[in-house]
Amino acid sequence: MSSAICTLFEGHHHYGVAALTNSLSVQGYRGVVYAAYKGPLPRWADAAREDTASTWPGSRTLEVADGLKITFLPFETKNHFSNCKSALMLRVWDGLARDATAMFCIDPDIVLKTPWPIIEQWLDCGVTLCEDVNSPIPQHHPIRMAWRHYFGQKGFNLSFKDAIYANAGFVGVSVENRAFLTIWQALMEAMAPAIGGLDNSGFNSGEPSLFAPFGNADQDALNATVEAWEGVVSLVGKEGMALTPGTSLMSHAIGKNKPWQWKPLGQILRGWPPRRADKDYWDVANAPIAAQPAGLIRWRQLEIKIASFIGRFYRRY
Repeated sequence: MSSAICTLFEGHHHYGVAALTNSLSVQGYRGVVYAAYKGPLPRWADAAREDTASTWPGSRTLEVADGLKITFLPFETKNHFSNCKSALMLRVWDGLARDATAMFCIDPDIVLKTPWPIIEQWLDCGVTLCEDVNSPIPQHHPIRMAWRHYFGQKGFNLSFKDAIYANAGFVGVSVENRAFLTIWQALMEAMAPAIGGLDNSGFNSGEPSLFAPFGNADQDALNATVEAWEGVVSLVGKEGMALTPGTSLMSHAIGKNKPWQWKPLGQILRGWPPRRADKDYWDVANAPIAAQPAGLIRWRQLEIKIASFIGRFYRRY
């Protein structure tokens, strides 16, 4: 199998791209990580070379390890970056990765914890998704009913498949299931008027958020795609993204506070112990990409050990 990986970042999320790539290296992925970005590139990417023969203007490639590269793709758009995932995957597949037999989109706040061959084998089960923390959403929940009503008026037929509500941070599609991305993109475009345009990340109104059909636009459209898609979707539960205790496929630092922003000792004084995602981020922060100073990495790892111990006896929840 020949896989390609996409991610999107801007601002401080470059720290996450470095850690994601480091974790991919550790887990045996060899290929290209296509990183779409806004703004300037980070200092750790200074060695990236311009791809003069590329069909993507302004792209630059960084050699990370033997057989592993990051290709940085300038991605100018007025749309909110979270609403660009399906469009990016399709554009990369149509151009730079036209020979790929599988395409993944992974958020930059994810650290992979599973050998890459297992992730690729998972594609044999269908389109690969992981359950979100806000799952489940039952068949007749007002949100699902609103999706069916809204998209039905746009000419899309949605049929209930599963109560699991998927997280949009990890999406894997084989070439045989590429049409899933086409439907996702079509639903994104159809949803745009309802959220005031794709430059918004979700529906912003005075209605209760519990029943807002597009409160998390890209993710809601993704889950509507699961209902519109006639093929097979392989859903893994919350353990997939380390949202529950136990073995996980990856850890996902959901929420606004990212591991590279989190100060473990300061947080434990407020009653918040380190998350799995915090530990996993700092465990892979040093190599092969060194986006953080070595001294800071060691200090954060020590902080996490101390804060985790304190968290056994003192926490807010």
